[in-house]
Order: sequence, then structure tokens, then C-alpha cells
Amino acid sequence: MRVALIHDWVVGLRGGERVLDELLDLFPQADVFTLFHAPGSTTERIDAHVRGTSPLNRLPGACRHYRKLLPLYPWAVRRLAVHDYDLVLSVHHAVAKAVRLEPGTPHLCYCLTPMRYIWDQADAYLGHGFRRLVAAPFAASLRRFDRRTAGPTQVSRFVAISETVARRVERHYGRRASIVYPPVDIRRFRPHPLGPRDYYLLVTSFGPYKRAELAVQACERLGRELVVVGDGPRRRAVEARARGRVQFVGRVPDTELAEWVSRCRALLQPQEEDFGIAAVEAQATGRPVIAFDRGGAAETVRPWFEGADGATGIWFSTQSAAALAEAILRFEAAEKRFHPELLRRHAERFSTERFRSAMAWEVEQLREAAGPAEPGA
Repeated sequence: MRVALIHDWVVGLRGGERVLDELLDLFPQADVFTLFHAPGSTTERIDAHVRGTSPLNRLPGACRHYRKLLPLYPWAVRRLAVHDYDLVLSVHHAVAKAVRLEPGTPHLCYCLTPMRYIWDQADAYLGHGFRRLVAAPFAASLRRFDRRTAGPTQVSRFVAISETVARRVERHYGRRASIVYPPVDIRRFRPHPLGPRDYYLLVTSFGPYKRAELAVQACERLGRELVVVGDGPRRRAVEARARGRVQFVGRVPDTELAEWVSRCRALLQPQEEDFGIAAVEAQATGRPVIAFDRGGAAETVRPWFEGADGATGIWFSTQSAAALAEAILRFEAAEKRFHPELLRRHAERFSTERFRSAMAWEVEQLREAAGPAEPGA
């Protein structure tokens, strides 16, 4: 079976790229197509399988400034040369699912989320002022393109990474999606023999919706130490305003990340995540998660309350520094109630092995389904 894997861009190793790498384990002969490819930025396996990029990839500095080229994405994705494949599997969060297909090619879309910039996170990315007004016609055009390339003539089957994303797929595209949680390599994350140290941890890419400033402000209110791992477009602004015991360590290798995670008192997740791989990684090391109770956290973190059995973290329901600070205090009052072994067992529900098995089943269901996909939209 000839398989093509479509990914929006391959310019850094984050959750979506880890999904792509696992799919290459499931389909070791697959070819990868993407809008942008920065060799050496993800894994050797991904680099070895990239067979095609969009015309935008040839622009000077494209892999550094790819976000600025968003208006050209619909044009670019339709120019990827994807021919003569028995199966197309897109890992979608921007325009990957819109790749032009040959008639009758089965297409499974593994949806990380419908495009945030124009749907659920438009306020965070575009704001409410002049910028939002100027962007409105373009955003409306992108929404029409996104819907048009989500129909059954383009995508044979949708699979979402969480119930949260499945609801978005139905709301924005009018399509039903089954659910396969993304792979978490819990083998890299294990309880530390020396136990936790006295700091809280934030793992973030500093995107507009990540709300990193809430974790900083909450720890400053309480005088708690916070370690911030990661980098991104808003890091300088957040770091410039930070006071108190806050340490920004930037991007770190996987082994160092596992060390930071396994030694924290708890991981802080102030944002609404589509799924939230970092929260599962923390639980794999036996460390609890203090999370905003929307999105993926509602599926990956079991909240503690008096008399709760099997809790793996604390929820808070208002996205503010005050609410997060109050949740930290609730965690500290119940800290001894969290058992590393139980948290580890809970994290095993999201292992790479379960992901591969579930995705293989989804592909088999697609291939057995009557009536292959019609020509691309």
C-alpha cells in the first residue's frame, strides 16, 4: 500500500511532528508532503521521508517566517504533487487536509484542531481592534476554504485527537469524527528516585492562547518558584514582565525536559489545550497537573476533591492568575493525596502503542468502507 502523509509544516519538533514520526513507524514506506521543511528541525526519520514541499518553501527565510505567509496557504497546499497513492493521511491543524487528491483516493484526516487563527482562537490571535477589522475579510475567506475542503468529497474520514476537537470538527465542518488520543512516549518520562523539588513547572510554546503570563503571575502572588521551559513568539514579552522566582530555561533536549518534569511539585497548565501532551508526560513521571478545566485537560486529568479516588491533578474554572493561585493552594493542601504509581498508570492510557493500534484500526475501517472518496474539492 502506497501511503502519503501530509503535514502542515515540518520546522520544529512539537506534538504534531511527534504524531507524524509515530505514523512513519506505522507506515515505514510512506512519503511525507508539507508546506515547509527545515531539515534537522524534527527527527532523522521525518527528514528521510519528505518527498515534496510547496512553492513557498523556496522563498528565502520561509521556514523562519512561515506564519507571515498564511494568506498563501490555500494556494500552496493545492500545489503539492501527491499522485498515485492508495491512502492519504493528513495531520491537520491549518490546511493539510486540503491537499489536492486524485479521484477515488481514500483520505483520512487526523485532526489536531481546525485552524485556530480563524475559528476558536481568533480573539487570541487577531484581537478586537483595527487588526481584527483589517483581517476580517481574509479570515472569512479562509473559513470558506476550510469548510469547502472538509466535505466527504475531500476527506473520507475524520479522526480527532480528543472529544474537544471532535466537537469542533462537527461544529465547524458538519462532520462526525472518531477519537484517537495522540501518542505520548511515556517511556521517556518516569518517576524520579529522589522525588520532587520545590518548584512548579510550565512547559509552553508562548503562543497567544497559551496564557503563560497567568502561571508567572500566580507564582509571583504566592512567592513560589516557577521554571518555564520552551520558547516562542511571546517569550520576550512575558519574560520582561516577570518578577520574583521565575526561571526561563528556553528549549531543552528531551532528556533535560524529562528531568525538569520529574522533579517539579506540579505542572501548571493555564491554557485550554486541544489535548495537552505535557500534562500526560507529567503524570507519567508521577507529578500532578494543575489545569484549566476546559479542552484536553477535562479528558487527561482526573480532578481532586474531598473523597476523590484516583485523582491526578487539580482543576480551576476561571482563566485568571487569581484562580490559578487558589488552585495551587488547594493542591498544596492535598499534595500528599497524589500517588506517583497511580498517576503513572493513568498516563499509560495514552501510550504510543495504543495510538498505533487505534490508528491501524481506523485505517482498516476506512479501507473496508463502501465507496471510496470522490475527486478532491
